[in-house]
Parts: sequence; C-alpha cells; structure tokens
Amino acid sequence: MKRESWNVPDIPPRQAQHAKPGLLEKMIEPHLFKHRIIILLAFILASLFFAYHAASLRIDASLQKMVPANHPFITNSIFYENELRPLGNVVRIAVEARNGDIYSKAYLETLKNITDEVFYIPGVDRGNMKSLWTPNVVWLEMTEEGMTAGRIIPEGLDNSPAKLDIVRTNVERSGTVGSLVANDHKSAVILVPLLEVDPQTGNKLDYGAFSDRLEERIRSRYSSRDIQIHITGFAKVVGDLIQGGRAIGLYFLLTYALTAVLLYAYSRCLRSTLATLFCCSLAVIWQLGIIRLLGFGLDPYSMLVPFLTFAIGVSHAVQNINTMAMERARGKSNIDAARQTFRMLFVPGSVALICDAVGFSTLLVIDIGVIRELAIGASVGVLTIILTKMFLLPLLMSWVGVSPACIRHQHRKLDSPHRFARALSTLAEPRRAKVVALLSLLLFAGAWYCARDVKIGDLEPGAPELRTDSRYNRDSGFIVSHYSTSPDVFVVMVKTPPDTCGSYPVAAAVERFQATMENVAGVESTASLFNAMKKMITGSNGGNLKWSAITRNRFVSNAAHRALPSEFFNTDCSMTPVLVFLSDHKAETLTRVVTAVERFAAEHNDGQAQFIMAAGNAGIEAATNIVIKRAETQMLLLVYGIVAILVLWEFRSWRVTVALIVPLFLTSMLCEAVMARLGLGVKVATLPVIALGVGIGVDYGIYLYNRLEHFLDQGMGLVPAYFETLKTTGSAVMLTGITLALGVAVWTFSDIKFQADMGLLLGFMFLWNMVGAIVMIPALIALLAPRPANAPKTA
Repeated sequence: MKRESWNVPDIPPRQAQHAKPGLLEKMIEPHLFKHRIIILLAFILASLFFAYHAASLRIDASLQKMVPANHPFITNSIFYENELRPLGNVVRIAVEARNGDIYSKAYLETLKNITDEVFYIPGVDRGNMKSLWTPNVVWLEMTEEGMTAGRIIPEGLDNSPAKLDIVRTNVERSGTVGSLVANDHKSAVILVPLLEVDPQTGNKLDYGAFSDRLEERIRSRYSSRDIQIHITGFAKVVGDLIQGGRAIGLYFLLTYALTAVLLYAYSRCLRSTLATLFCCSLAVIWQLGIIRLLGFGLDPYSMLVPFLTFAIGVSHAVQNINTMAMERARGKSNIDAARQTFRMLFVPGSVALICDAVGFSTLLVIDIGVIRELAIGASVGVLTIILTKMFLLPLLMSWVGVSPACIRHQHRKLDSPHRFARALSTLAEPRRAKVVALLSLLLFAGAWYCARDVKIGDLEPGAPELRTDSRYNRDSGFIVSHYSTSPDVFVVMVKTPPDTCGSYPVAAAVERFQATMENVAGVESTASLFNAMKKMITGSNGGNLKWSAITRNRFVSNAAHRALPSEFFNTDCSMTPVLVFLSDHKAETLTRVVTAVERFAAEHNDGQAQFIMAAGNAGIEAATNIVIKRAETQMLLLVYGIVAILVLWEFRSWRVTVALIVPLFLTSMLCEAVMARLGLGVKVATLPVIALGVGIGVDYGIYLYNRLEHFLDQGMGLVPAYFETLKTTGSAVMLTGITLALGVAVWTFSDIKFQADMGLLLGFMFLWNMVGAIVMIPALIALLAPRPANAPKTA
C-alpha cells in the first residue's frame, strides 16, 4: 500500500461505539463548553478551599500505622501492652568511650547526664528506663551475711582507682555485660521504652519531633573526641525517614522542571505546557486538601503519592496536547478542537484513570495502615486528575489553544517519513507477530525462573528502609557487634492460669522451649523469668551451682519469684514472656523462628502453659511478612481481574482484553525478577509497586487500541492502521512512559532506600509497560483477532 493512502482521513471519530459512553459524551459536552466561565470559577473556589486545608497537612507516623493491627501476633502483644512495653517500642542509646573504657569519672558522669536528659524528653516511659544510673538496675550477691544488693554506681563517685574498681565489680555482679554494658566494656546502653500516647496531654507521640530532640539534646550536645553516641530503635528509624523525607520538596521541584522541559520539547507550545502544569498542580493541591479533610497526614510512604498524582496527570494530559494539536493542524478553531479532544479522550481517558484507581484501591486488602492510607491517598489523587484533566484542561485549551509553532511542528510530524513507526507497524504482520510472541514467551520463562528467588520481607540486617551506609545502620552495626543481646527481639508470651506463671509445670515447659529455640538457626540466645529465678535460687543457697535449676518446691520458687522485677510477669502472674534474641530480622530467620514456635506450641500447649506469638520488633516484622505474603496473591488477582473487566467493558472483546493484559503480566514478572536480582524482598515498601505498575501500565494499551480501533473501523488493514496509530497516539504514549518514569526516577536520589527502590522499580515498570504495549499489543491482536484489510468491524 502506498504511503499516501495511510494518511489520517479528516473524518470525525466515532461517538457512539458503545451506547453508554456515547450518551455520557453527548450529555456532558454541551454543558461543559456552554458554561465555561461558571465551571472555571467553581474550580478556582474549590482550589482555594483545598489549598487552605492542604497547608495544614502534617507528618503523621506511628507504630500502629506501620503494623498489621488485626493480625493475631499484634492483637496478642496489644493485649499485654503494659507488661511488654519495656520489650516493644524501645530506643537504645549506646554511649561509647572512644579512649579507654567506661570506668572513668568523666565517662560515668556523661552517662548520668545523658540519662537525666533522656528522662525528661516527652514520650519516654520513665518508669521503665534502664541505665547503669537508674534504680531499677542493681547488682545481687550472696555473702556470708546473706543476699545483698545495691546500685551499680556507688555514692561519692570520684576518679580514684578504688571507686572505679567498685563500679567494675558491680557491673560484673549485675549480669548486665552484653546487655547494658558492651562485651569489651567500652560503651554502655540506655534503654528507653516509649509511650505511643502521652498520658498527660493525650497526644500521639510525634516521632519526627522525638528524633529531633535526640539529635539536638543527646548526639549534638554530648558527642566529642572522647564520646560517640549510637542510637537505634523503631522511633529513630521513623525519625530518620521523616528527616530524609523533608528533602522531598526539592525532588518535586526537580520533577516539575524536568516535566516542563519534556512537555515543551514535545509540543513546542508554551501555552499548552503551562495549562497542563497548572491543571496537574491543582490535582496535587486538591489531593493534599482532601487527605487533610479525611483526617490523614503524611508519612514516609504517602509522601510519594503527590509525585504519582502529578506524573499520572501529566502523562494523561499529553494525549490532550497531542489531539488538540492534530485538530488545530486540520484547521479547526480552538473551541472546536477542544470539543473534539474531549469527545475522543473522555471515554478511554476515564477508563484508563479508573484502572489507575483500581490498581491503587486493591492495596486496601493489605491490613497495614500506611499502605491503606497510601491506597486512599492515591485513589483520591486519581479522582482529582479525572476532574482537572478531563474537564478543566479542555476548557483552558479552548481559550489558550496551541501556538503557531505547535501547529507547524504538528505538520512536520505528519509529513515526516516516520521510519521508526513504519518499522514498528510491521510487528502486526502475522509472521513477525509470531516472532514477537515467541520472544515474549522466552522472556517470560526467564523472568519466572529468576523471580522464584524473590523473598517476603527484609533481606538485609539493620534498617533496610535506609541506605546501608546510613548513620542509623552504622549505629545498629555497632550495637550488634559489641553486645550479646541483639536489638532484634522476638517475644513469645506464655499464657498460664492466674498465679501460676512461676510454677514448676510452666518452668519445665519454658525450659524445654528455650532449649528448642536456641537450636534454631538465627537465634543467638533466649531469656525468661526462670533464668533469673535460677540465679536467685543459687544465690539463696550460698552460690552453690547445684542449685542453679528450677525447683518443684513452691515455697522456694515463690521466694525467688517475689525478688524479681515485674517485667518478667504480669500483675496476676498469668503471663510470662520469653525473649528470643535473633542475629537479624531477615525474612528467612523470622520464618524459621515462627515455624519452630508453632511446632512447639502444637506439641506442648496444654492447660498449664500456652505459647502464643508474638511481640518485640522481630515479632512485629514476622506478622508484617505473614500479612504481605497472604495479601500479595489476593491483591494481584484483584487488580488483574478488575482491570480486565474494565477493558472488556470498554472494547467488548475478550481477545483485545487478553492482548492488553498479557504485556502487563509480563512486566510484573520482570519486576519480580529485577527485585530478586537486586536483593529486594516483597515488603511494605515494594508490594504497592506491583499494583501501581499494573493499574497505570494499562493506560498505554487503552489509548493505543482505542486509536487503532478507530482506523480499523474505517476499513484499514491492521498494519497500516497501526502505522497511523503510532503516528498519532503512539508518540504521545512514548512520551507518557518517559514522563511517568521521570516522575519517579528522581526518587532514586533519596536518602531513604525504600523510596529509591520504589522509584527504580516503578520507573522500570512504567518504561517496560510502554515498550510492551507498543511491541506486543499489535502482535497479539494479529494472532488473536486477525481480519483482512477493508473488512468491516463485527459486533
């Protein structure tokens, strides 16, 4: 066929392919363009209203939002929250002596000053703080006169060798080496349990402010040539995430500038570029205002949602710019071109955006607060895009139009030979389509093979949300390497009848449990009430190690029990925790621990003792991994199922639906393969990427096939029809993929590793979805739904 016969005929596109969409277009369009001034004023007033509320949006991060609140592990830990608080949300402050050890008056006074400073920071559970200076840390010793005890630091401390030797002896007698004192005696730890809600004010703990206070009052004030401060704990992780997120505004400005340059280079029109940026900026403002009205705040995860909203808005607006330029190049006026653009894009654009919303909303099946808020915020963002892009942008374009330079550029594009488009269009030939299908199948097989290695949960020690060389991970590495008790604690609660948590049957079961767990790979040590009881019993019997055992004598056990601090049991002695210290909180380690506890509980739970999970930071991580593993398949089935239904509703063809969905599925598999190769697990930060990639990626296929079907309905063969599609919509689809990828690519510069990971994975999915749509859709259409040239469209 000659090239001249492939030019776009100046025929209005179909308006009534499907009865329902046609009715919507006919109903909305006259009112939209007849009342332009009134509608514009309504948009301005709404924008001022939402901007006012967006200005009061604040950072809102809490432990409850980061965990699956309804999982049995979490409900069990919440039930015993008061008893487990010293084992739950705890900050560790390690004070290191750079020169020498901790046994000097200068160091010990510095440790005391830091302890006092931390005591008065809002949010600290002061009664459960532990330090060498706090009264709840004592030494015990059996002497000829009986059991004696005392404070670690004696009164009248001075720098004399005698006094310092007493401190050293007391530390050894207290059993705190490896927990509060480093194994090399060159640092000491202050354990700081936190309260989620301030009992005096009733306000939730502000993790950002708490972290800032630690930096200002502790690290900045006391760090010197002789002292180095190391701080770890969930609150510090969140605080560092918030601190890293404060640079997000700079990344947004960078995204804004790059997008503006890209749009102008594509359109050669300053008017349409500014109109597009204005509408997409309003969508972000509306989104933030609505989020505030819904009572939500911003957390380290939802900080990224405005980026997505802006990028999605721009990517869809590219179709408006492209269609408007084509209609103006045909000689239509601004108002007529805007009307035609609205008719052509309202249905496919709305369906595409609804698919975006579906991708976001399926995240609601994941019972984790931050993911659900991300899903709600992103869905709200899509709603604002529908309003600003589908209604406001055509109105603005009906006034500003496009520049003469844009029209000339459009003519040049139409008159160019389009060699690249011509080459791509040959993929719709049956022979080449089979090659594309075969290569896609091989690529899928390779991706599936690599994706088998992808794991659920964290794959690195420390805080994987932060960079490996971040200050927090360096601090965490210091504590892990210098202390015996790991900061990764898995707490198992042993539930008993009231007043029996210290009885012999319980003690025997707990001892068997501890012995079992200490033989699990990844478990460093365990601790329980009965470890302390055996020490008390031994001390009460002259220090004879023959007595270092649990006893059936209730009077002996009761005497030892009463002398122990209440952190080992609850008020009515119906629960005693067992602490399992782990080498790390990697996914495989947690899986082994959970499996071992479940197996032991199944064999030994009875009326005397029931082993239930789980608390501690590792217990929370384990619950999160379980929820994510269960939700992943459910989420994928939902997102693919609903997107397929929407595509089927739009195009009325199962073959077309398959052709549009298969490239998305291949991209999802490739994404998992990339995650496996990069050492990224499926977790809170990465699971949303798959749903977002599917929901947004289907946009390319919808726009492409909508235009392709238009040319097929005019009697063109598949190859020339696809060539015309690439000449018109194809270039806009390519720019859409690049725009979306740029919108998230700037995240890779973030100090927050999970934001960088999300940016990398989303950028890959957006680009590959675009490539897959352009290359695979025509090939699949050719194989699934072939029809000869000039054949009329069948119902």
